[in-house]
Amino acid sequence: MARLGQILPLRSVPRCSLTLTLTLLLSCSCPALGKKKLYIGALFPMSGGWPGGQACLPSAQMALDLVNKRTDILPDYELELIHYDSMCDPGEATKLLYDLLYTEPIKIVLMPGCSSVSTLVAEAARMWNLIVLSYGSSSPALSNRQRFPTFFRTHPSATLHNPTRVQLFQKWKWTKIATIQQTTEVFTSTLDDLEERVKEAGIEISVRQSFLSDPAVAVKNLKRQDARIIVGLFYETEARKVFCEVYKEKLYGKKYVWFLIGWYADNWFKIKDASINCTVEQMTEAVEGHVTTEIVMLNPETVRGASNLTSQEFLAQLMSKLGGKNSEETGGFQEAPLAYDAVWALALALNKTVGPLKAKGHRLEDFNYNNRDITAEIYRAMNTSSFEGVSGHVVFDAQGSRMAWTLIEQLQGGSYKKIGYYDSTKGNLSWYGNDKWIGPGPPADQTVVIEEFRYLSQKLFVTVSVFAGLGILLGIVCLTFNIYNRNVRYIQNSQPYLNNMTAVGCMMALAAVFPLGIDGLHVHRRQFPVVCQFRLWLLGLGFSIAYGSMFTKIWWVHTVFTKKDEKKDKRKHLDPWKLYATVGVLLCIDILSLIIWQIVDPLHITVEKFTREAPKGDLDVLIQPLLEHCSSAKMNTWLGVVYGYKGLLLLLGIFLAYETKSISTEKINDHRAVGMAIYNVAVLCMITAPVTMILSSQQDASFAFASLAIIFSVYITLVVLFVPKMRRLITRGEWQSDAQETMKTGSSTNNNDEEKSRQLERENKELQKIIQEKEERVSELRNQLSERQALRSRRRASTITNQNHSPPPHTITHSDPRSLAPPPGYPAPTSDLHPIPPSFANSSSLYQPDSKISRNNCHTSRLQLLYK
Repeated sequence: MARLGQILPLRSVPRCSLTLTLTLLLSCSCPALGKKKLYIGALFPMSGGWPGGQACLPSAQMALDLVNKRTDILPDYELELIHYDSMCDPGEATKLLYDLLYTEPIKIVLMPGCSSVSTLVAEAARMWNLIVLSYGSSSPALSNRQRFPTFFRTHPSATLHNPTRVQLFQKWKWTKIATIQQTTEVFTSTLDDLEERVKEAGIEISVRQSFLSDPAVAVKNLKRQDARIIVGLFYETEARKVFCEVYKEKLYGKKYVWFLIGWYADNWFKIKDASINCTVEQMTEAVEGHVTTEIVMLNPETVRGASNLTSQEFLAQLMSKLGGKNSEETGGFQEAPLAYDAVWALALALNKTVGPLKAKGHRLEDFNYNNRDITAEIYRAMNTSSFEGVSGHVVFDAQGSRMAWTLIEQLQGGSYKKIGYYDSTKGNLSWYGNDKWIGPGPPADQTVVIEEFRYLSQKLFVTVSVFAGLGILLGIVCLTFNIYNRNVRYIQNSQPYLNNMTAVGCMMALAAVFPLGIDGLHVHRRQFPVVCQFRLWLLGLGFSIAYGSMFTKIWWVHTVFTKKDEKKDKRKHLDPWKLYATVGVLLCIDILSLIIWQIVDPLHITVEKFTREAPKGDLDVLIQPLLEHCSSAKMNTWLGVVYGYKGLLLLLGIFLAYETKSISTEKINDHRAVGMAIYNVAVLCMITAPVTMILSSQQDASFAFASLAIIFSVYITLVVLFVPKMRRLITRGEWQSDAQETMKTGSSTNNNDEEKSRQLERENKELQKIIQEKEERVSELRNQLSERQALRSRRRASTITNQNHSPPPHTITHSDPRSLAPPPGYPAPTSDLHPIPPSFANSSSLYQPDSKISRNNCHTSRLQLLYK
């Protein structure tokens, strides 16, 4: 760019005469006012690309008012601001600079705003020996003392982001980064500075991409060259284009970390932009987790600096000055503290030069565009400035750029969260809370280990829970049936109270299935030990009650019916309290052992770590699987004791069931069904216990095996014990007749004599009915016999008549004398000497001795039953 001195017609105005004239005018005007005026020429962009003057000009005027009222700062001088609107345009600024320089009065300092305008003013200012102090220029190109020897700025250089970025790179030990920039001077110079800094830190820029308007090719190159840590330098509108392409190339997620500039609007990625074809949701997904660095322009601490105002008090006064305008719609509102501190920096520097200039025989009012001594003194004062302002601690580096704090933020869940600060003056990196990476993922240029808990399959848990719930309903049905029919003789002979215990124990065991499937997905880790206790107590007590009641039955049958013959009488006597006491002893042993376990070595949550796994398609991430267990310090010892004790009970139960399989007793009429249930429970438990210990590291398999074993055991037990009873009572109607009889007579469960009497009465009625039928049959046969005897008598008489009219009879030969014998049991005829017709020879077959039935010849078994 051509220097201003080459553009302006300097030869037309003799410098010595102009200087003399201005000096005389300044000297003549000041005494009349009491205080000598010092003029500041300023360019505030009230419009254009960056209308920062809208807030910066009122802020600067506020500072001037306070400075002019102070008696300890420039007491003999008054600062006055002469300003124009540069519209952030270098061409317009050239015209205005000409007016400032060639229009009286002389300006002791120039204050431009935009980087492009400041570049023009700062390069030309040395021709007039003028100090330039900018409040809104961030271009790194201005940090060049050879090109801009008198330039200072309270707005930090864009390169101030680079020390922060390098600190972050070093913290997470990244050794390779990539960059993508928009091709403009500010970003090019920023990137050049970054390259020098990372080279000094031993970090390599492996990929460097740039674009003018379309970033598609540059983003594809980043993807192709496997860039992971990416620094993006571009304006907000181009940022939307970049991240639309980032979404298309899938250049985001846990493997990537993006570093952007922090002065974008907070919702920049949600703003509709016709130049991109990505939705808001896609943009939100692509930008999630990126890191920004932003210059701190407002002091975060509540301190009073040179102006005796805190940052919050300054903001309140500024809002009053702006007349209640919306700060978001006021240009330069964020930079307003920098303009305020720029005026204070100038005032303090001029105040510092009064003494040294006086010693040299100079005064500030003697300044002209040819006086290098005064310019040098002001330069030295500015270069050594150090004070607390509303924007923070104000100090300049060797290039005249402001050194300030940098705010580090990260986009988390669609909004920016502060994660730390970097103090460039002290090189101090501080964090919020802790120094761990906050957000979607840790550094991505090294292997990342992500802890991931394994949880039970919810589909499996729901399925098993349904079966467990149905089993509990079945247990309720069985329990209700047993209680309702407890007075039925058949149910009484099965010991209904022990059956009730079995049903209750089965339901408790099924209830243990639910806490078995509860893990860290459902409850907080602090509540998890409570779930462990529920598992242990429900399963332990449920087993003791259900199996203990069945074991007691089979044990009593074996004890009583395997005694010697001389003790037969004692077999018939059964004391129920002994059965209940046996179950109580088994239950007390379990309760006591569980209490001791929980007091001595309580259950707590432990986490098992497995071999790290590499997910498909992501070579930079390793998954560390974790599984939560209920455990204690001596878990194996306690399990050995419990399994050993219950295992002996199961083996003994199998033995007793086998020994009593052929015994029949009315006192416990379902002991064979109990034995079958014991077989199934014992086999399932002996298989499940060791298998679940082996599969303890596989949460789905372990839960499925244990829960299904419990469910099958309970279903088999309930079906074997209760379903046959239900079937017998329903099909035979015993439950109706017995219940009705019991209600009518009001008999108790121990009234066995009345039960037996009613049974004998029913059987007696049946026998009487049979006897009556037999007597009717006998009467019928007697009638038939009488009719046949009468017929035979008539035939005999007819034969005698025929013989009187026939020749003398011939001798008849009897082939079988028995053919003329009367039927057994009847007397032989005394006067009948005539032969019987052949038709009556076999008449005895009509009435045999076995067919003769009366009250005197009833079957012996019938008589015994009748008179039992």
